[in-house]
Amino acid sequence: MLVHQADFTVDLGESGYLIGFTEHDDYPDEMPYGWRCGPNDDATAVVLTTTDTGPLQLAIQIHDSQPAPETRGEWEPAEEISLRAETDSLHLAVIDPGEVSDAWPEDEPPLPVVPLFGHDQWVRLRLYCHADDPEPGIGDHGERHLIQLWPAPASAPVHPALSEEDLRARAEYAANTSGPMVDYTVDLPLPS
Repeated sequence: MLVHQADFTVDLGESGYLIGFTEHDDYPDEMPYGWRCGPNDDATAVVLTTTDTGPLQLAIQIHDSQPAPETRGEWEPAEEISLRAETDSLHLAVIDPGEVSDAWPEDEPPLPVVPLFGHDQWVRLRLYCHADDPEPGIGDHGERHLIQLWPAPASAPVHPALSEEDLRARAEYAANTSGPMVDYTVDLPLPS
């Protein structure tokens, strides 16, 4: 049964968003290329969007048990992963070049999750996505996401199969993030 729901608009950065039960201020170690979502760690998922730097309509639902699948044909196939509820609230952050910043709207009260999930309880996350314009790009693509969360034992994720291109993109991202940070700063002499 649906217990709580929050509906709001998120202004996205270039690389999607993080949602889960811990706060993050750094880039994910892996990006789930080929999927819409993937684990960032035990408590947080990284979600890739069609929209690059534009609005996203987001609905987050808290259920006390597994909800029935959405049967309306407007959604892409759902994906699911398990997360551990490590904190008493749900966190949302957008990923921009060089920073990860809090995205929960100030006028939207936090969703109460502790009474239902408890601490260190496994939670299932189901993600539905839709974009009016499915070509990735900047601006409003009419993108909507529905995230459903409910208490459930940890279980295998549900995702589409990965292509060779997706595997290459993942390997390139891992290679680019595993090396030392390149320092692009320049020291300029002060005029005398």
